[in-house]
Amino acid sequence: MGLFFQNKTEYKVQSLSRATWGRLIRNRQGAVLLIFLALTTLIAILGYLITPDSTPYANEQILEVRLLKPLSKVTVASVKKNQQVTEHNIFYKMLFGQPNPFQPIAIDKYWFANDSIVLQRYNEVAPYNIERIHLADMVYAIKGEVQRDKNLCTFTTLEGIPMQISIDDLQHAARQQIRTRTYILGTDRYGRDVLSQLIIGTRVSLSVGFVSVFIALLIGVFLGAIAGYYRGKVDDIIMWVINVVWSIPTLLLVIAISFALGTGFWQIFIAIGLTMWVDIARVVRGQVISLREKEFVEASKSLGFRNMTIIFKHILPNIVGTIIVVVAANFASAILTEASLSFLGIGVQPPMPSWGTMIKENYGYIILDYAYLAIVPGIAIMLLVLCFMLLGNVLRDVLDVKSESN
Repeated sequence: MGLFFQNKTEYKVQSLSRATWGRLIRNRQGAVLLIFLALTTLIAILGYLITPDSTPYANEQILEVRLLKPLSKVTVASVKKNQQVTEHNIFYKMLFGQPNPFQPIAIDKYWFANDSIVLQRYNEVAPYNIERIHLADMVYAIKGEVQRDKNLCTFTTLEGIPMQISIDDLQHAARQQIRTRTYILGTDRYGRDVLSQLIIGTRVSLSVGFVSVFIALLIGVFLGAIAGYYRGKVDDIIMWVINVVWSIPTLLLVIAISFALGTGFWQIFIAIGLTMWVDIARVVRGQVISLREKEFVEASKSLGFRNMTIIFKHILPNIVGTIIVVVAANFASAILTEASLSFLGIGVQPPMPSWGTMIKENYGYIILDYAYLAIVPGIAIMLLVLCFMLLGNVLRDVLDVKSESN
């Protein structure tokens, strides 16, 4: 199938999908929404590669810097952990993060004392604010004791490598591990970076939307198409199931399924997907009923095509536009449902960050000076949901076959 477009005195044929995509790009609002959605998706995919805190679940806690305001700067000394930490490749790090081989310590200032470094902890009260660490322990993961011979330190690393290094070189290496961190969105009450939590929360929200909508599509399109095409008793049975599920409030049904499957990351996908299919099934059923008596369907029957071939190869491609609009609305609904469940404590479980969990942990600060801790993830939810709702409206317009093509 194609559309004819006139360009001066020439006519050219363009596929329907390509024409629709062209109208969507030329639509100013649609282009802005697509750019926003593409950037959000890119952020979710890159994940730990772009977060300031790249540890798993962005869960590095520095209690000395808890509840810092946005754009706060803190000097942090990184002390080598006395344990082996596996270095993962870039793809593993992108998906799951990389454990930090160093222990971060927030400090006000530091100075060297022979073969040791003295750290004055950030905002701590004397005498608990002073910590003395051997330079070799700060720079390397070692086993046994460090032996000093004049200006040299001799020790064995955790990997079993003997080393002899001067104190001057150790001091230089220690200085390289003292950096100033800027917390763009501040820190929460556990000393975690809020920006990192927000970025990883984007991945959770989009993942829940994609997977749950996919599950809803599989169930809803199949049942709706079967009910609309065969009618009769098959339609009555499927509609009875749809009406029963429809009569139960969505959030209560999701909570019930969550209790049955358990709480967790993957369970929330299934729970939301099993409650969203009724919207798609009702729309697909109505569209199939309106098309089942059309001439092209009668022609397919007369040519001997099987019923399933007619449904999935001839009828469904003609209602893809309607399904896409419903899917966009369901995507927004899935994001809101996941945030609601996480806020209630039966969705994504800590330490995995979620926008709903961030609001739950920080809503008590709304009446204090730290209201942004709950407002920022709330704004993120609002923007993403609004993006999908507006995108659904734009898609409805550009997929309208009666719209005039430029």
